[in-house]
Amino acid sequence: MTPGQLVQKDLEILGKMSPEYQQILNSDALKFLVELHRRFGTKREDLLRSRIERQHRIDAGEKPAFLTATSEVRASHWKVAEVPSDLQDRRVEITGPVEAKMMINALNSGAKVFMADFEDACSPTWENVLTGQINCSKAIRRTLTFTNPDGKTYKLNENTATLVIRPRGWHLTESHCQIDNKPISASLFDFGLYMFHNARELLKRGTGPYFYLPKLESHLEARLWNEVFNFSQDYLGITRGTIRATVLVETILASLEMEEILFELRDHICALNAGRWDYIFSAIKKFRNDPKVCFPDRSSITMTVPFMRAYTELLVKTCHKRGAHAIGGMAAFIPSRRDPQVNEVALKKVREDKNREANDGFDGTWVAHPDLVPVAMEIFNQKLGVQPHQKNRTREEVSVKASDLLNFQIPQGQVTENGVRNNISVALQYLEAWLRGLGAVGIFNLMEDAATAEISRAELWQWVHQQTTLSSGERIDSTLYKKWREEELQKLDQPKGNKFGQAVEILDGLVLSQSFAEFLTIPAYKYLTEIH
Repeated sequence: MTPGQLVQKDLEILGKMSPEYQQILNSDALKFLVELHRRFGTKREDLLRSRIERQHRIDAGEKPAFLTATSEVRASHWKVAEVPSDLQDRRVEITGPVEAKMMINALNSGAKVFMADFEDACSPTWENVLTGQINCSKAIRRTLTFTNPDGKTYKLNENTATLVIRPRGWHLTESHCQIDNKPISASLFDFGLYMFHNARELLKRGTGPYFYLPKLESHLEARLWNEVFNFSQDYLGITRGTIRATVLVETILASLEMEEILFELRDHICALNAGRWDYIFSAIKKFRNDPKVCFPDRSSITMTVPFMRAYTELLVKTCHKRGAHAIGGMAAFIPSRRDPQVNEVALKKVREDKNREANDGFDGTWVAHPDLVPVAMEIFNQKLGVQPHQKNRTREEVSVKASDLLNFQIPQGQVTENGVRNNISVALQYLEAWLRGLGAVGIFNLMEDAATAEISRAELWQWVHQQTTLSSGERIDSTLYKKWREEELQKLDQPKGNKFGQAVEILDGLVLSQSFAEFLTIPAYKYLTEIH
């Protein structure tokens, strides 16, 4: 098979092929992808248009609220399906890209669950996406290995974390796979290939096809996933309810529909996760045009500020009311090999964060680095003991109104020159690495992915367009942004072959455009493809 070859009627593969890729994209798998695209592609596009219409209403002054049309769902008595045995204990989960060495380290880390990420931690080059599928299949079959250039070999331990896959969100496409002259949904591409090649193998091994679902903005988007699950299980001859999903509540609109999302997926869902970084980005994005709302330096938006506190409290209460696990947010710190003082300060914050989650009733939490697994495990072990979760804590005392979720007052929050410069530097460094095929990048001792980069560029857009007054009294506008962007760029190492020129082009487009790009990965994606 060669790029651009019409491999089936009305299906064209535009990416480079190899023998391994051809095994993944065999004729039966492609038939499944075509069925997914034709059955669900139009509905996906309708839902994305609904997102745009909702944004227009918010820009016009509408305040999002709990839905009146679904009040009966919230008032009635129901529970989600029983959780599979290997997802009962999720006290520590680790996340990372679908690159072989990092997958092996994560699966061997001692965490209960590993989320292999095709989304925010994966730069979606054709090679990364297909090699990631191959790596997942090998991990399931216990054949995944990696050898460093120095000869060091990595292989899986006998006991590993339970594997969960995060496909890309509904908003993204896989442009290298064209069906009926349209790119397939990246969600359906990632999900479909993994499901087709691995569902039966997973069941034979006593586990199942488990997924994290990102970026949902409504229960109708969850309903679409449920329809995809039911069709896929029927197509493959697998019992309905075999697929199990965890939904990341990482948009502010989804926080107002948590019960409805659980209800729509009740036969397949087992947990909600507090996706903190994307949630912050979502709040900035949705209210970017409101002159009364201006978010401060990224470092000031902690989990204890009012809108984040309300969101996490409501998530725990909602999950436990309906029999689902509540999974806490990411600790993005990367321990330093050289600076014990940096570690001491950062690990203190990590422990405070994980203690708060455990005491609030979360059943587990996320970390980004294997060295943080023991830290988080110790805290949740102390809280849970031999129990796999704490769903018996129903948090009846919690009462969260829609206005609490929209309370963006942040005590002592300021926009500072350091905050502006940090956002510029982080965004530039992340975009440059992403363009080189790296989706998870260590910057300033934090694991940055697309979600954290989104916060940085969204704040920059809002500050420039609102001409926000800094703590120094200076106003930031496009001229000052460009001056500081150039100064921050000059501070960075720029080895031969770097992608900083393109990174600057993308960031300037994101920050200075009158319109706000919904996701940075959409305009940036064309730089990764050979077909634009």
